[in-house]
Amino acid sequence: MPTPPDIDVIAPNLKRRLSGVTSTIVRLVPVQAREIDIVTTGPGLPEDLPHIPISWVATLPRTRWRVWHARRNTEMLAGVLLRHVLRRRFKLLFTSAAQRRHSGYTRWLIGRMDALIATSERSASFLDHAAKVIHHGIDLQAFAPARDKATLRAELGLPNGPLVGMFGRIREQKGSDVFVAAMLSVMAQRPDAHALIIGQVTPKERAFGQALQARIADAGMAGRFTFVDYLAWDDLVRYYRALDLFVAASRVEGFGLTPLEAMASGVPAIATPAGAYAEQIVDGETGRIVPAGDSAALALALTDALNDPARLKVWGQAGRARVEQHFSIEREASEINAVYCALLQDGT
Repeated sequence: MPTPPDIDVIAPNLKRRLSGVTSTIVRLVPVQAREIDIVTTGPGLPEDLPHIPISWVATLPRTRWRVWHARRNTEMLAGVLLRHVLRRRFKLLFTSAAQRRHSGYTRWLIGRMDALIATSERSASFLDHAAKVIHHGIDLQAFAPARDKATLRAELGLPNGPLVGMFGRIREQKGSDVFVAAMLSVMAQRPDAHALIIGQVTPKERAFGQALQARIADAGMAGRFTFVDYLAWDDLVRYYRALDLFVAASRVEGFGLTPLEAMASGVPAIATPAGAYAEQIVDGETGRIVPAGDSAALALALTDALNDPARLKVWGQAGRARVEQHFSIEREASEINAVYCALLQDGT
C-alpha cells in the first residue's frame, strides 16, 4: 500500500451496504493501481484493496495535490468539506451514472467539482457541466467464450436446446415480468427453448416474484424455466458462457454491465434502451435493441434470433470483438487515470 505522502488518488466508498458503486471500486482500483498510486477509504471493502482509514484522510500532508474521486453525493460533500473547510489540497472529481435530472442539492455539489466523468453519453446529457464520457469496462479474461458449450451445460445441469438467460435482481425495474411474458410466447412456438433466470428476490419484491412463478406454472412451462437465486462470481461467469442468447429487459438502469458480460462471453444480447445498453449493443450487428416494457417486441426479436443460429454465431463473434475494442476494464482504468493526471498537473 502507498504510504500517505505517496498517495495520488483516494477513491472513497462511504456506504457499508454492497452496491454497484462498491463493485465498481472493487474491480477498478486494482487495475488503476498498476499505473497510479490510488487507495480506497471507507467501510465494506475487501482487505486486499489498497486502503487507508477514513481518519487518515484529513491528516494527509498539505505538501501536494491529490484527487478525491467521488461517486455519490455523500462523497462529493465530504470532498467539499475536506477542501474548503479543512483546507486539504484535493482536486474534486465526480462520476455520474444517473440518467435523470439531478436534484438542486446534487447540482450544487456537482458545481463544486473540478472535473466530471459520465458513464454514458445519456448520463452526460443530464449534467449542466462538461463531462468526460468513460464507459465501464469488464475483465476480458474472466468473461470469455466457452470452449465446449455442450460439456459446460452438462456440468452445470442445464438443458440442451436454445437457452436464453436474464441475470440480475428479480423486480419490475429490471423487466423480469417482460422477460417471462416474452419467453412464454417464444416457448409456445419453440418447444425446445428454455429460460435461465439468475437473481435474488428481496423481501420487498417477494409478491412480484411469486406472481411470476404463478404465471409460469399456469402456462404449464415450469419445467422450462430454471431459477438460480445466488451464484459466486466464478460460477456466474460459467453460466454466461452456457447461454445462446442474453436479455436485459430493464425499464430503468444506471449503466448496466450484464450485456457486456454476455457479449464478452461470446453470447449476443437483446436489450432495451435503458442505461447504456444502446451504446453497448450495435443493433442488428451484435444483438438487438427493443422498446422497454414491450414483451411482444422482445418475443419477436427472440424468435427471429433463435430461428437463425448462423446469425447468432456472427453476433456473438462481433459482440466479443466490440467489447475487446471498446469496453475492457484496462481501457476504463487508463482513461480515468488520464483524468487524474490532468487534474494533478493542473494543481501543480
